[in-house]
Amino acid sequence: MKQITILTENRVGALADICTELGNVGVSIKSINAQGQGDYGVVRLVTEDDATARKVLEKAGFKITVSDVLVVTVADRAGELAKIARKLANSGVDIECIYVLGREGDKLQFAIKPSSIEHATRALR
Repeated sequence: MKQITILTENRVGALADICTELGNVGVSIKSINAQGQGDYGVVRLVTEDDATARKVLEKAGFKITVSDVLVVTVADRAGELAKIARKLANSGVDIECIYVLGREGDKLQFAIKPSSIEHATRALR
């Protein structure tokens, strides 16, 4: 799965501009995480069509990067995410970002951007 990270000005309407660009070309957002950091805003999103999202955002002048993320499904119970985080830490894998993708029944799905996809995949087997 691909994550698009957008670095933008931290200003009123920045998120609206991003969402409008995607909505105008029919790209659905599956998951989003946004935060302001001083003068800048960082928006991370997963879409139904990352190729189109990338094109439209770049054309609109946004600074973006595209990276692979792991999708990890865990039981919706206390401590389950801790097990995943510990396995990655014990293997020397840094979690650069993590956010919820959704819920399926009694399971939660997370997107994890690790320092190394290969090492993370091995650690979680």
